[in-house]
Amino acid sequence: MLTMLAADSSTLLTEEFWVAIAFFGFVGLLLYYKVPALIGEALDNRAIAIRNKLDEARRLRDDAQALVADYQRKRDAAEDEAKSIIEQARLEAEALAAETRRNFQEMLERRTKLAEDKIARAEAQAIAEVRSIVVDTAIGEAERSLRDKVMSPAGGQRVDRDIRDLKRKLN
Repeated sequence: MLTMLAADSSTLLTEEFWVAIAFFGFVGLLLYYKVPALIGEALDNRAIAIRNKLDEARRLRDDAQALVADYQRKRDAAEDEAKSIIEQARLEAEALAAETRRNFQEMLERRTKLAEDKIARAEAQAIAEVRSIVVDTAIGEAERSLRDKVMSPAGGQRVDRDIRDLKRKLN
């Protein structure tokens, strides 16, 4: 049993020895071909690329925030301008409505005045016509009455003269 133990232990030592040699040989090859430096460089390059992407992302985020702020300012300005336009339109509409009411009132007053003037002219014309008819009728009746009463030649001439004078005085 002792010999088996010794054989097992020498086999173990030899296997462990060769595994250790292979491991250290592998590590030596990695060091010889500068694999850790290449891995470190690759990791550094990757870290730089990640940092650059993060910087680009920050820059893009800052640009986006600036754009958002700019659009918010523009939107606020547009809202203010829209409110101003609406207020101006309301004021113009009120002024136009007041002017329209005033113009309508003036037109109504002018038309009323024209109608009153037309009525007054028609009334004056009717009164003048009636007066003329009354005068002509009165003169005709007076003339006939006087002719009937005064048949003398001297009285007729005097009556004719008085009638002419009367016509001048009435017109």
